[in-house]
Amino acid sequence: MVVDDPAKRAAGVAALDEVRAGMTIGLGTGSTVAYFLDALAADGPSGVRGVPTSEATRRRGEELGLDLLAPDEVDRLDLVVDGADELTPALDLTKGGGGALLREKVVAEMSDGMVVVATPDKVVDRLAESFALPIEVVPFAVGPVRRRLAARGYVVQLRDGHTDNGNVILDARLPGGIEQPGEEATWLSSVAGVAEHGLFIDLAVVALLGRPDGTVTRLEA
Repeated sequence: MVVDDPAKRAAGVAALDEVRAGMTIGLGTGSTVAYFLDALAADGPSGVRGVPTSEATRRRGEELGLDLLAPDEVDRLDLVVDGADELTPALDLTKGGGGALLREKVVAEMSDGMVVVATPDKVVDRLAESFALPIEVVPFAVGPVRRRLAARGYVVQLRDGHTDNGNVILDARLPGGIEQPGEEATWLSSVAGVAEHGLFIDLAVVALLGRPDGTVTRLEA
């Protein structure tokens, strides 16, 4: 039985106000986005098409009767609605707790702007200190990548299972957090064997933070 979360529901439903008729949008992954998908199916404007960021979102979208597309069927997205595991006041994000970070970033970079749906407890001063940074790695390179991360100061844990892409995830926590997210994102992208990392920098334009009383705080980059 799924327990209703009023705060997440408030954020998810509020994101519907960002969607206009005829838009092509990215459909994120996670428990907060699930409320947005329900609202989109029930009350969304006409002619909206969506590109799902995970197999779970694709299945849910099909159940709801949403008009779904693959990434190669569209050149550009008007926006993407997705969640975040952590975010800073500047709207730098950590994503990938649900394991869909690679597809989420592909879709986010196709869009004109990312609308984040979350709750206020997700806002932090520094990323990757309290919530580990997910890093998707090709299986062949797990050992070398793990050693590179450890040498940089990360405490690394191999997550059980595989992603939708057949890769694995290393959850990397950095004592003290990441001081310069943009520089760290560049470094992580340079490590051979890293398919993608969960730092989403300069992608989010709006964050909608839902509270249990149904109110929503709007943050803009």
